[in-house]
Amino acid sequence: MTTAIHTEHDAALRFITCGSVDDGKSTLIGRLLVDSRAVLQDQLASVSKSGETDLALLTDGLSAEREQGITIDVAYRYFATPARKFIIGDAPGHEQYTRNMVTAASSADAAVVLVDATKLKWQNPGLELLPQTRRHTLLANLLRVPTIVFAINKLDAVDDATVAFNNIRGALEDFTEAARIDAHAVVPISALKGYNVVEAKAGWAGYQGPSLLALLEKLDVTPAETTEAFAFPVQWVEKFSSSADTSQGRRVFWGRVATGEVQPGQEVTVLPGGQVARVAQVLDHVRTSGPVAARHSAGIVLDREVDVSRGDWLLAPAALTPSREVSATVAWLDDEPLVAGRVYWALHGHRWVKAKVKRIVHKLDVNTLAEQDANQLEPNGIGHVELALQEPLATLPYARSRALGALVLVDTASHKTSGAALVR
Repeated sequence: MTTAIHTEHDAALRFITCGSVDDGKSTLIGRLLVDSRAVLQDQLASVSKSGETDLALLTDGLSAEREQGITIDVAYRYFATPARKFIIGDAPGHEQYTRNMVTAASSADAAVVLVDATKLKWQNPGLELLPQTRRHTLLANLLRVPTIVFAINKLDAVDDATVAFNNIRGALEDFTEAARIDAHAVVPISALKGYNVVEAKAGWAGYQGPSLLALLEKLDVTPAETTEAFAFPVQWVEKFSSSADTSQGRRVFWGRVATGEVQPGQEVTVLPGGQVARVAQVLDHVRTSGPVAARHSAGIVLDREVDVSRGDWLLAPAALTPSREVSATVAWLDDEPLVAGRVYWALHGHRWVKAKVKRIVHKLDVNTLAEQDANQLEPNGIGHVELALQEPLATLPYARSRALGALVLVDTASHKTSGAALVR
């Protein structure tokens, strides 16, 4: 039995706003919340001073964010329109907090990259984009965010909105073509005044298309990876007494199905143990028996007792070949540079293994998109790295599977998240 992939437009869409510092990301989200009537009057009053409403404060919740006027952590907000529901992640624009943007993008269905027209030489048809605009767009594409939308903000603050929009749009199109990124749309907006955010302002800046919200309402959610072979990371082992009728006294292995589908009767292999067993029973999140597909939680009971612990994987037999060698694109997030020879913890699903950096093949110049020889990756750098693992992992290229193709690298001493590795 195969479970249908749901891509209805009324499913909740997870999207992030990203871009450079002070491009207006928090203000844009505040405008979406206010104009879609997702903010109560007392909330509006709390961010108003002298009759002026600071929309950015609706998402900047940390005291340090309010003091500095910047976004530091990812702030998630929920709102709904008659057409669909949304979960928004307001990602930091500051280069220092790129790691938080990567975290938000890894689970997003769409990314809205804001571009501040006032920071660019908008009169120039061959203008240069800001490095952080390019970096966030590249990261969103690397992290397989399915849809990227550019929103050119603050066009109300330039002398000629039409010229500015056309020139900046041209620069964005040149950049995405060179980077082989398929951008869904480019929309001129004013987050402060609300132009083209919720309601379209027909003809403004020479643009005749839909508003940003209207575009988002029609996007599909990311389809679950049901066409790949079954893979299941064990998150929790539940031991029942012999009187428990739901599991016949056997242990239940809980987690979220990463790829494929699990149903009673199918054969599975345990990684790293290598034991083979059959699935006796499958429970969903409310303990109802039946098949469970990718991206849904499941409890799996096997037909015999085998050694399975948190961090192990249950896999379709012979579908994946575990390996100790991994070639990956790495987004480096640590304050200390990445150098060959260093050892890190690598997290794959819920499994931790030691990973040694064999060599840095090259790094990516975010300005020219050229691959350069390198002996280290600086903070917020992007590069191609070869890793040697202490124990084998069953991975797929990230281009095929977000779930099986992603590793998190963690410093063994400080326990800080150091990098996001995407299997090539």
